[in-house]
Amino acid sequence: MPRTLTPARRRTAAAALTAALLVPLAACSSNDDTKKDTAGSPASGSAGAAPRANLTVLAAASLTDVFKTAGAAYEKSHPGTELTFSFAGSQELVAQVSQGSPADVLVTADTKSMDKVKADTTTPAIIAKNRLVIATGEGNPFKVDDLKDLADTRLKVVLAAPEVPAGKYSKKILDAQKITVKPVSQEPNVRAVLSKIELGEADAGLVYKTDAESAKDKVDAVEIPDDQNAVAQYPAATLKDSKNAEAAAAFVAWLSSPEGQKILQDAGFQKP
Repeated sequence: MPRTLTPARRRTAAAALTAALLVPLAACSSNDDTKKDTAGSPASGSAGAAPRANLTVLAAASLTDVFKTAGAAYEKSHPGTELTFSFAGSQELVAQVSQGSPADVLVTADTKSMDKVKADTTTPAIIAKNRLVIATGEGNPFKVDDLKDLADTRLKVVLAAPEVPAGKYSKKILDAQKITVKPVSQEPNVRAVLSKIELGEADAGLVYKTDAESAKDKVDAVEIPDDQNAVAQYPAATLKDSKNAEAAAAFVAWLSSPEGQKILQDAGFQKP
């Protein structure tokens, strides 16, 4: 005969059943939380902890192509960070920093330019090196073989202005070889020199090896022997006034990482 529970016994049984049901639910919830944390939620890890910011990077003109590639790779591996590049001659970038232009990272094509704003930057790190080559029109129509050929007055030679790193390096190696060159123009950055040659407005000029490599379908590059050449160094630093100091420092550090270095060296830059 079925037992009939009194009201008190019904309440006791209901309480026991509720408690029994809650135990596996609690365990399930605990397991779900553990899985979520392991998967990389903000509580566990790197994705939530990684600096997220919109960074403005002031970079030497000769870094134009490689930094576009590097920027895309960095944004892909650092979700939430966006990079905006401003390319110009190093002397112009230094002037922007001195005038308080808002930015987060500075990368110049020589250490002297970076030294001019050392009060505004953290300690810089050399991320790459470069060398000069003689750039000529495609096929080298005037048969330029070495630096001495640039003294030929029949050639339209273009150089970077003397206040630009590429111009300083050019003057240094030409003076060392006692070669006098009368350029038809002196450009505000090395990419402007390259552009003149690409467009046929000049017959030859001195540019970085990486610049010539970026336009190898339009210009030829004549190598300059190491003992007649100059080594360009590229320091990178975070600006002290950056509002995204942590994210900026992370990008500067990444440039020296294996991934960053591979991109730079694939573009023809040398190891720092």
